[in-house]
Amino acid sequence: MNPFIYQGLASRVVFGAGKLESLAEELDKLGARRALILTTPEQRHLGERVAAILGERAAGVYPQAVMHVPVEVARAARVEASRLDADCCVAIGGGSTIGLGKAIALESGLPILAVPTTYAGSEMTPIYGLTENRLKKTGRDFRVLPKTVVYDPLLTLSLPAAISACSGMNAMAHAVEALYAQDANPIIGLMAEESIRALAGSLPAVVANPADVEAHGRALYGAWLAGICLGSVGMAIHHKLCHTLGGTFNLPHAQAHAVVLPHAAHYNREAAAEPLRRAARALGGQEAEEVGPLLFALNQKLGIPASLAEIGLPEEGPAEAAAIACSSPYYNPRPFERDAIEAMLLRAWKGLPPA
Repeated sequence: MNPFIYQGLASRVVFGAGKLESLAEELDKLGARRALILTTPEQRHLGERVAAILGERAAGVYPQAVMHVPVEVARAARVEASRLDADCCVAIGGGSTIGLGKAIALESGLPILAVPTTYAGSEMTPIYGLTENRLKKTGRDFRVLPKTVVYDPLLTLSLPAAISACSGMNAMAHAVEALYAQDANPIIGLMAEESIRALAGSLPAVVANPADVEAHGRALYGAWLAGICLGSVGMAIHHKLCHTLGGTFNLPHAQAHAVVLPHAAHYNREAAAEPLRRAARALGGQEAEEVGPLLFALNQKLGIPASLAEIGLPEEGPAEAAAIACSSPYYNPRPFERDAIEAMLLRAWKGLPPA
């Protein structure tokens, strides 16, 4: 018998094509009257669309979300929410936008209604991240967990195939690490394995035909499960490395996750052999040592960049990232070994398969 603790997360989830139109009804259920709508600059049109749906209940559109949530951006957003007398935030977009909503909620307590348009999974977690002086710090606080999440697969149809691929592999990372997290448990293990299976089966179809609504829906389902996994258990070496690469070198979030995942999984192949066998089966293999190569091959199939160099990591990056990660490691089934991690990141920098 393996003892465990399972903590359920209290979020209302509304899933289905066209569900964006139900936003006003969902605000009613939250008891909210004025919503500040958050987006990135590139997705301002989505914010305007939400404002049109909400009418007079839209306090304004704030299109200033950026990657890794710099503290100065978070401060400015909190000031704007207060100025507009908003009593909730509608965050429509990917992890950057939902992260900004969390930064507002962390200090103001404003509830978040999240409408994800990527597969990032942040919408299902009480985890937040803020970047200051090139260091990204994460925390866990139930004030930042969105109260309601509306998943509408139609909103993912406009994603470029390359972004869908990387975002989906970002979600895959949440599920893979949940299998061997310190507080892994049977319920999350089932969700993680189903998430991996759903994402591995749907992402190639999404990339091959970006207009395939069923494939997008299946991928969004996998991402939802992955988000629950991330929010319910801790993180390990993969997320530590990606937080370091993002906060210190400002690498694109989803791409960094996609490139690092095969290598991080391979790093744990012996220390987390039994959990990774479950991942292998979901990916079409059998043994733990197959997971890294299978994930690397899936990245190649999806057209994802193979190397960290290609997405902006400088040549000295592997050594610096290894040093930073090892200075404050997360839990991991295999201890953080600086030389081994630097060698692993160097292979990822070069675009070589895990070894």
